[in-house]
Amino acid sequence: MTRRFIKQSLVALSIICASNAPGQAQTKKATSAPGKVRPNIILIMVDDMGYSDLGSYGSEIQTPNLDRLASEGLRLREFYNNAICAPTRASLITGQYPHKAGIGYFNVNLGLPAYQGYLNKESLTFGEVLKGAGYSTLLSGKWHVGNDSLVWPKQRGFDRFYGILGGGSNYFDAGPMPTGRNSPVVILEGNQRQHPKPNSYYFTDEITSHALTYLDEQSKEAKPNAARPFFLYLAYTAPHWPLQALPEDIAKYRGKYDAGWDNIRKQRLDRQVKLGIITQKQADAAAVRDADIPDWDALTYDEKTLWKAKMEVYAAMLDRADQGVGKILTKLKELKQYENTLIIFISDNGAPAEDVAHWGPKAGRNSGPVGTAGSFESQGKNWSYVSNAPFRSFKAFSYEGGISSPFIAWFPGKIKPGRLEKGTGHLIDIAPTLYEVAGAAYPTTHGGTTTNPLPGVSLVNLLFNEKPLDEQRPLFWEWAGNRAVRRGKWKLVSIYPSYQWELYDLDTDRGETKNVAAQNPNVVDALSLLYFDWAKRTDVVDYAKIKPQQPLLPTPRKPSVGSRNF
Repeated sequence: MTRRFIKQSLVALSIICASNAPGQAQTKKATSAPGKVRPNIILIMVDDMGYSDLGSYGSEIQTPNLDRLASEGLRLREFYNNAICAPTRASLITGQYPHKAGIGYFNVNLGLPAYQGYLNKESLTFGEVLKGAGYSTLLSGKWHVGNDSLVWPKQRGFDRFYGILGGGSNYFDAGPMPTGRNSPVVILEGNQRQHPKPNSYYFTDEITSHALTYLDEQSKEAKPNAARPFFLYLAYTAPHWPLQALPEDIAKYRGKYDAGWDNIRKQRLDRQVKLGIITQKQADAAAVRDADIPDWDALTYDEKTLWKAKMEVYAAMLDRADQGVGKILTKLKELKQYENTLIIFISDNGAPAEDVAHWGPKAGRNSGPVGTAGSFESQGKNWSYVSNAPFRSFKAFSYEGGISSPFIAWFPGKIKPGRLEKGTGHLIDIAPTLYEVAGAAYPTTHGGTTTNPLPGVSLVNLLFNEKPLDEQRPLFWEWAGNRAVRRGKWKLVSIYPSYQWELYDLDTDRGETKNVAAQNPNVVDALSLLYFDWAKRTDVVDYAKIKPQQPLLPTPRKPSVGSRNF
């Protein structure tokens, strides 16, 4: 081992110790949060939405309510999720890395505590912590962090719950998800299973309407104690497949995507430059079509017709979720809580590459036109290539296209409007932020169990005091063998089944177009040491040793040539 490597290793280890000191977020109160009356908090998450799918991030999709929150509040250029549904929600709900919370893979049990498929007792939910601090805790939408009744929302700190336990559902009925494997859809109201009649509802609207009802009920219950605030977790399944939308919403987008994915992506990149989301240099690099994306003009008429319809419906689904956000804002005004509510918006992962209606033996049934109750289409990688602009790759991968999310924070009179910050935040930062805003202490023990310390940092100083985060703290990812670590401008990535490291300078190349591992071996050494130390402490296991016989998603193609193997 060289002297240079020893020195770098010691530096890396000192960073680990400094950035992971246990308990630093455990009991911090809301010393920086504005106002004396505790605010209400609304956390909104959408499902499978790409980085550029909001108007405020460059899209042509009509999202006026979310765009309004962005213009009146704060956007971050760099905010990270965990690349796929259940691990993202595990981190969001508990403030832990997903393995530490028990969901290192998905909501299926792979036989180890870090991969048990449901939230463990050591990782408290924000429902439990905020309820303990006197908040009404409300959840409408998707749970996806455990199917066993012991870990349903009502058992993990939520006063009210409506939604699905699993990863997805049809939008017009509660029938099983027809994906070639056993995928029942369980809709609960509280702890009672619901059996709505087919075609009697649209699920996105049901999520919104239940949230509105809960807000009304909470307001009436809080009147004897007007100081009792609420926390609402609004977890839409839209725009996750199957592509099913209401006719009036689809009609708004007829013809919008006739130009094809190359032109639409170019238009989004141009808007992102004007908005300040990316630089012109980044846009130019991102304008080169991925080798797996076909030339739009090479498609047949029938192929174009199908692909256009897919994106029209996808846009309509997100449009409907945005309409729901508008109804929530109207309700806040009606309840006179508009000025005392913090709203945070994020997406659970990048847009997906899976094409579920054309998956061979795993394909879902497809018995109706795109958009209808019989459809089981998804937008596929061709349109997700647009949704994830300006980045490469898709949901489930640890490239930026898989783990990057829009981030919007809004609090009238408290968060300065029109701000666009770099940010570099992560899901693990949400829980400590909410606890500081709420003045809630995160307990070191709960129900006789010692809790996992919170590894994230509060974003309160960034949101309210315009103070940047420490960009030198390391952030980590692992899912199904796909690995990454980021520290400062450097990001180290490897994609399963390869164990080769790729290195990218995100300050100049956030699109990850140029692998510079060979030119920077010392950086690769230091970051890989950080990663393996984190993996050991977080109970990450080599995916090859635990992978299920039938992986959730198709095997990815190998990464680019020229990577370094460690």
